[in-house]
Amino acid sequence: MMKVIGVDPGLQVSGYAVVEQNRDEVKIIDAGVIRADTRLTLGKRLRQIYQDILAILQENQPELMAVEELYAHYKHPRTAILMGHARGMFLLAAAEQGIEVLDFAATRVKKSITGQGRASKEQIQRAVTSQLRLARIPRPADLADALAIALCCLNEKNREAIVS
Repeated sequence: MMKVIGVDPGLQVSGYAVVEQNRDEVKIIDAGVIRADTRLTLGKRLRQIYQDILAILQENQPELMAVEELYAHYKHPRTAILMGHARGMFLLAAAEQGIEVLDFAATRVKKSITGQGRASKEQIQRAVTSQLRLARIPRPADLADALAIALCCLNEKNREAIVS
């Protein structure tokens, strides 16, 4: 049995999904979004994100945290810098709780979940819905992304177990 939290960090909305795999069955333990108050200063928003994810980690006690690697587009370097701040809060909370963190490139997550590395948000949402046998598509997209990241991590760990 393995419990993983997948996170899609953001400064305004961060998706998170705690999933547990028991043999071939994967079930969602906890999932949702962390919303930071955009009226707050950057430092106060980061503190809010940190406190919220820390509470989620303490409540669910996952073994692993799976996070999407930071992606920087040359046209928008400021976005990557700001996202790095939010991502740092997740990494700090995991480190304080002794939770191992694994990074996954967005293309790797998409390929693991849909079979193609350039899948759209809608394809990710449909694939996650199908794989987890959900009644409806997870929304917002940040939540679906967090589920996809967690599933990608489980897929990777299952491959490693087969190889070993």
